[in-house]
Amino acid sequence: MSSFADLGVPARLIDALAPQGITDPTPIQTATLPDSLAGRDVLGRGRTGSGKTYAFLLPMVARLADGSKARPKAPRALILAPTRELVGQIVESLEPLLAGTGLTVRTIFGGVGQNPQVDALRKGVDIVVACPGRLEDLIKQGHCTLGSVEITVIDEADHMADLGFLPGVRRLLAATPRNGQRLFFSATLDKAVDALVKQFLTNPVTHEADSAQSPVATMVHHVLHIERDQRLAILTDLVSAPGRTVVFTRTKHGAKGLARQLNREGVPAVELHGNLGQNARTRNMDAFHAGDATVLVATDIAARGIHVDDVTLVIHADPPSEHKAYLHRSGRTARAGNEGVVVTLMTSDQTKDVRDLTRAAGINPTTTRVSGASHPIMNEIAPGERFRGGAFVPAPMHGQIVKAEGETRSEGANAQRKRRRRAAGQGSGAGAAAPKQGQRQGGPKAGVPNAGAPKSGGTKPSGQGNRSGQGARTGQRSSGGHSAANFSGGRRSSGR
Repeated sequence: MSSFADLGVPARLIDALAPQGITDPTPIQTATLPDSLAGRDVLGRGRTGSGKTYAFLLPMVARLADGSKARPKAPRALILAPTRELVGQIVESLEPLLAGTGLTVRTIFGGVGQNPQVDALRKGVDIVVACPGRLEDLIKQGHCTLGSVEITVIDEADHMADLGFLPGVRRLLAATPRNGQRLFFSATLDKAVDALVKQFLTNPVTHEADSAQSPVATMVHHVLHIERDQRLAILTDLVSAPGRTVVFTRTKHGAKGLARQLNREGVPAVELHGNLGQNARTRNMDAFHAGDATVLVATDIAARGIHVDDVTLVIHADPPSEHKAYLHRSGRTARAGNEGVVVTLMTSDQTKDVRDLTRAAGINPTTTRVSGASHPIMNEIAPGERFRGGAFVPAPMHGQIVKAEGETRSEGANAQRKRRRRAAGQGSGAGAAAPKQGQRQGGPKAGVPNAGAPKSGGTKPSGQGNRSGQGARTGQRSSGGHSAANFSGGRRSSGR
């Protein structure tokens, strides 16, 4: 087996990897590093968790370390990734490699203020790790140019295609020098990615190791055929076992509701989906990494950046819609050579879809009909004593105080001004209490904020919020919860 030194990795980078327990290259690293270190364009295909990140970080740092200093607004290297979480994980892996090199790195993504990003670019930064949308915005505003980029990396190119990001990726690649080095990494190679390769890679060397379709010897797959009304009880039992668990739902609405349900059951859980602000996403991921929360409930898109090596169990609470999503979801466990278990919860009406899904993914799972949490297979899948240590209670973020049910009330100046305006708009005395002629009893008049509406918990008087002549929708929230029958609440969502 080749060592990092045999592959041509500089000694100082090998020394930087050792404290992290990385001493031997993975198959994708062994395959690609000789060519990428030599400056060739490379297309690397490998499943999630195969070590692709260091396969492109090592040649990038080796190339830049002895070069010229970055100029203002002109980075020397660019890494594009589809999600904010993946951007953060890449930088987390990159920073130890930069120690002593003098190289600098900056993340660029949306959902946060752009001023710190603009300031860093203005001072000059060597490596930009970015999501395409925000980077394009900054380029259009004149804060960044890609004309000095020496090496460009596209990570998870197939997921870029799935999200519709390829038009932006093409524009960004076209702005980099044609004679620069380009490294593309992808779990799968579909037509869209193939077109990108043909357009932007020059005489590329293609390497495939641990492809998305190859079996993972350390990953065990189960399908539990359940009754819908047993879903929450079975799920709660599984996630109460020792170890970290990632649970997937199809929608943002479902992820939020399921995390709340698990916390009510005494299981410390956090959510991850596109509706969360960046501070909340970071806080929840930090809690999951630290073990303060043992369960992460996530949507497909948000979870693409989750790189936690000791996730022991992945549960598809809602089966995914296609096999690529199944493979990427399942790749959160059995990482870096560790063992892992993948469980899909399936109701009778989902039998055909799950069968087709696993067949397309090249998986032959063990299917068991389970009537409740007492079934012997439960302890086989997730061994160990069940423990519910209590709900996860996040620390207040800056400018917030925690209220019941994990809700927050902002104490910022802008929020206080809004509350004062609402209070002034309500007025006082008998004149404010009586509705005017033509105004519906129990409902606020247009233009009068909160008039006649209760504040507690955000609940509405009976009959409000529903269409005329209709009752409440099935799966509608009640006190912040969701029907245990369907974690996605019957709503469609992008899942971002």
